[in-house]
Amino acid sequence: MKKSTIWVIAIVMGIIFMVLLYLQASYLADVVRMRQQQFDTSVNRALYLAARNLEIDETERGLYAALKEGRIDTLHAVRPRLINDSLMAQELQLDPRTHGRRTLQGQLVAQTNSEREQLREGNRQELNDRLQRQKDFLTQVAYDILYKVPDKPLAQRVKGETIDHYVRMALKNDGINLDFHFTVTTVDGREVFRCADYNSKGEKQTYHRIIFPNDPPAQSGIINLHFPDRDRYIFAAARYLLPAIAFTVILLIMFCFTIYSIFRQKRLTEIKNDFINNMTHEFKTPISSISLAAQMLSDGSVSKSESMVQKLTGVIVDETKRLRFQVEKILQVSLFDRKGGAYKSSEININTIAEDVVSTFRLKVESSGGTIDTDLAARRATIFADPVHITNLLFNLMDNAVKYKSPDRELHLCVSTRDLDHRFVEIVVADNGIGIRRDDLKHIFDRFYRVHTGNRHDVKGFGLGLAYVKNVVDHHKGSIRAESDYGQGTRFILHLPVIDVE
Repeated sequence: MKKSTIWVIAIVMGIIFMVLLYLQASYLADVVRMRQQQFDTSVNRALYLAARNLEIDETERGLYAALKEGRIDTLHAVRPRLINDSLMAQELQLDPRTHGRRTLQGQLVAQTNSEREQLREGNRQELNDRLQRQKDFLTQVAYDILYKVPDKPLAQRVKGETIDHYVRMALKNDGINLDFHFTVTTVDGREVFRCADYNSKGEKQTYHRIIFPNDPPAQSGIINLHFPDRDRYIFAAARYLLPAIAFTVILLIMFCFTIYSIFRQKRLTEIKNDFINNMTHEFKTPISSISLAAQMLSDGSVSKSESMVQKLTGVIVDETKRLRFQVEKILQVSLFDRKGGAYKSSEININTIAEDVVSTFRLKVESSGGTIDTDLAARRATIFADPVHITNLLFNLMDNAVKYKSPDRELHLCVSTRDLDHRFVEIVVADNGIGIRRDDLKHIFDRFYRVHTGNRHDVKGFGLGLAYVKNVVDHHKGSIRAESDYGQGTRFILHLPVIDVE
């Protein structure tokens, strides 16, 4: 599959996931907002009913007190008359038998129809006048009671049990069974009452309601109500949406990981294809040389001197060694995949190993027109490691320096050691070769990865040498990193743990 196709699929699926998440988040926000509005409406209605009932209760107490003190005795005097007048009006309009048959029959005989109508209109007008006077009187009495400035302080006019009862009943009617806490304060903010089990949790979302609003401001009060579990109650309605959003996010993460794995696998496939092509080229040269030398030896028509036979035999031996070396490098790395490698560790001196490797490698460096120096300054240089693998490690690093030397200047290679601290020794292999680009620097220890060298085709290898070096260092509980200035050179810095032999 082409990389552009993978990108198109990734972008389309990413957009779909983002839209799905947006829709779920929007629906969640709408559910929470509606739940919050319903809750706020229920609480405000409960506070309104509580304040209204408090005012009604106080009004009823005022009326009872007025009746008890005799301030509306006139009502008792006028009420019988009001009742009698009402009964009279009903008798005049209904069946005459309800008012006394003889009297009403005499009136009906003596009066004409017009006289009866005048009598009824007159009685009705008199009754209406009396009702209006009684209504005005009752209105005046109620006005005196309701709008009289109370002589009690606010703390004595409210009862916490009453407020709690009214608010709780109103909330229960709306299906809300949450604990709440409240205080009663004056208009200017002075607290006059606090519920017994008051808890400040949730005070940021406090509901307020004025009580006794018809009184002067100095006599009015404010109920301050809050719910410790308000947020939990509101979000409880949307709890079934949270798993859906969580699963969508997990799917999005898995999709991103899948796309990453696809690109990584595609890159590994390209690297492996490059490895196969390079391996074919590496094997082709020695095989061709061996085949040509063998044909010449077996060709009877070609006269062969002793020197020619030795030369052809030497070619076969050298190319066979070269071929075996390449095969061993591949098998070495595959051995790490299966069992982590076969190590026979012992106490060795890293300065001694480095000196031996440099002595063996000096001829190869000088034959390419370069120089190699050492600076083995480490005093604590004893490590517990496999000498064979450590030797191969240094050989690989030096061999890379020769492979990637700069064509514009002579190769200069330096191997140095120093004491890093009481736990590690530092080994540095530095060269003045072509260097490594920053983008390639982070991949050089990846298996099969080879740094691109432009049009240079004289650099051989499978991209396994540095992967082998990294495996050896990791096995010995050490670390390795590379520093490079492109065009100037490269430094490989190793840290290996030392042992105390004193």
